[in-house]
Amino acid sequence: MPVEIKDMTFDKVAPGPVAVRVYQGADYAKGAPVLLYFHGGAFRETGLRHCPLAECIASTGAIVAVPDYNASGSVFPEPLEVGFSIFSYLAKKRAGLGDRKSPLLVGGEEAGGNIAAGVALKARDHFADELDGQVLLSPLLDPFMATQSFSKAGTGMRERWSGGWSHYLSAGVCHPYAAPSLCSRLASLAPALVLSSADDPLLDETLGYAARLTEAGVAVRQHVLPAGTGWPGIYGGTFNGAGPWSDILADRFCGFAQDIRIH
Repeated sequence: MPVEIKDMTFDKVAPGPVAVRVYQGADYAKGAPVLLYFHGGAFRETGLRHCPLAECIASTGAIVAVPDYNASGSVFPEPLEVGFSIFSYLAKKRAGLGDRKSPLLVGGEEAGGNIAAGVALKARDHFADELDGQVLLSPLLDPFMATQSFSKAGTGMRERWSGGWSHYLSAGVCHPYAAPSLCSRLASLAPALVLSSADDPLLDETLGYAARLTEAGVAVRQHVLPAGTGWPGIYGGTFNGAGPWSDILADRFCGFAQDIRIH
């Protein structure tokens, strides 16, 4: 399905106006899923850039809003608070996106997956009935960076993530919302779609979090793409297009959205 892309501003959110890029399936139906999606970038990327994963998901008929969530500050808790404020606004008003029958989800890749997981935790604590699902695409969740798959990351990538974590946690606080992999309370969270790939340095922490969600009674759909699909290339930087992973992601998102509607 063709995707329409437009830039807009959410004016009525607590931190002040936030720039948002909206990806919308051209032929989206009534009750289309609304996904608040946080881009990657090792906790530091700002601005509205093209997001291939958001476009891929929108091609299924979803409405995907990607905010510039780091614009007012990229150290915890500012990005999380911006994300949660936008979620709260969409939960109440939808900001012209979707309609009353539209399920509301949060999602993101890499550092954005961390923000999405943190928003889901806070939503559970404050708006338990408003969040319908979370889409975690190779989320960056573990500040200790000690998994076996992480050790296979190239030097440049390890330095990028290490510097990103140091920056994000530089206020000296390691709250569960900041590092969801360390959270001891995962029960009653929104259902999760979790994706990674066999050659992804974030594979182990992604699957580890999915396992803990499942143990806590959270409904989880997980999928590991085979090596060679280009999935690790989603981590911001100069990556600007789709890959062999796109059809799989679209299919898994459609199945997840259908599950949410049934339940």
